[in-house]
Amino acid sequence: MDKLGEYIKKRDFEKTPEPGDNKRNDTRGPIFVIQKHSASNLHYDFRLEMNGVLKSWAIPKGPSLNPSEKRLAIETEDHPLGYANFEGTIPEKEYGGGTVLVWDKGVFKNLKDKMSLEESYKKGQIEVWLEGEKLEGGYVLVKTGREDHWLLIKMKDDKADRRRNPVSTEPKSVISGKTIKELKKN
Repeated sequence: MDKLGEYIKKRDFEKTPEPGDNKRNDTRGPIFVIQKHSASNLHYDFRLEMNGVLKSWAIPKGPSLNPSEKRLAIETEDHPLGYANFEGTIPEKEYGGGTVLVWDKGVFKNLKDKMSLEESYKKGQIEVWLEGEKLEGGYVLVKTGREDHWLLIKMKDDKADRRRNPVSTEPKSVISGKTIKELKKN
């Protein structure tokens, strides 16, 4: 099965507005996106461009700017690059049913100079520098003992801020400027 096989298998593109294409729209560098997803449980989907797809993790509490907070990140199926700009409502009975907005997006760089992102992924420790509209700075994803469980941790750098909590104070999409509730109405 190719990299997007699991993604395609879980969706009926006659019923869902999700993209099936794998087109890249940003030419500045490898992209990341964080999508706020109001499904059965509200969570944030953290996605990094790797090997022509978006590697994806569901983060129940969303990302933090506090280096002392470790956020659970559950690895999910790869998504196509075209998903980076997806906003809308997935029908209730479809896989992932609920409303999705682009909470943050931008480019990133691999902080491990002597190791590719793919090698870091295989070793279970990815270190990246995000340059987004809401989040900036170093983040590390560390694989735990469970098969699909990782931790997302903000690195101690000049972008860390224990007082700022953008998950609760910055609810709007960086694309449409709408909240989940406003997107649901459309």
